[in-house]
Amino acid sequence: MARPMWFVNLLKMGFGLRYGGAEMTKWPMLGRVMERALFNGHRSGDALFYLPKDRVIIDEKIDDQENMVVPSDVVAHFIKEAKHVFLMNSCICREAADCQAYDHHIGCIFLGEAVLEINPKLGRLVDVDTALAHVERARQAGLVHLIGRDKIDAVWMGVKPYTQLMTVCNCCSCCCLFRFLPNLAPKLQKKIERMPGVRVEISEDCMGCGMCSEGVCFIDAIHLADGRAVIDETCRGCGNCVEVCPEGAIRVVIEREDYIENAIARLTEAVDVH
Repeated sequence: MARPMWFVNLLKMGFGLRYGGAEMTKWPMLGRVMERALFNGHRSGDALFYLPKDRVIIDEKIDDQENMVVPSDVVAHFIKEAKHVFLMNSCICREAADCQAYDHHIGCIFLGEAVLEINPKLGRLVDVDTALAHVERARQAGLVHLIGRDKIDAVWMGVKPYTQLMTVCNCCSCCCLFRFLPNLAPKLQKKIERMPGVRVEISEDCMGCGMCSEGVCFIDAIHLADGRAVIDETCRGCGNCVEVCPEGAIRVVIEREDYIENAIARLTEAVDVH
């Protein structure tokens, strides 16, 4: 059953408590209940990851930009494949956090049969062209796509089955819900991954200015050590740090040529959008 607007407004009021709620997943009994209710209770078939920004990928392959595939092609693929596309009127995370850096009206897109149960006051069904234009607007604004199967969205919107609901979030690092990722129980942190086939690396050109470690990373995976930036294993590969580095010392590396196809295959296994 679709959630009423009073429930959505209550969630917004409690948005600042998400870090404390995430810490509670580490409690033995309560953590298991929360895992089953919000995080599927298992990892089989799950797929939810941030996509690196197109422009940080393109910067690494200047010679052949016209025909190259980019991470946003994954989003476009599923929008074109989906039987139903629902565009949110706004981003409830940015609204709840009163974001001052990014437009509140660039909301999520949801794909699949389950969107028909979303409260129509939250948005509307749209055609493919409208949806593609919306995600392009999000990219131009500097937002990062988070795509996959996210049971939290199915729960807060009151829709099912969650295996027929694909989330396409347009995230800012300051207000993203999943900034609470480091606060989750370790096994739940794995629910959100780096896009398969990519990684972020820092070269010897790093001057240790610290710009990349100042509220840029979604999950604070980059920090200074011994006068240089260091990326730890929790990096989800969004590429925000690549953009802010004044020395060009950080880059997204493509580890396998079929990274787009591999991502689409993983997501197709996890969510049915037809």
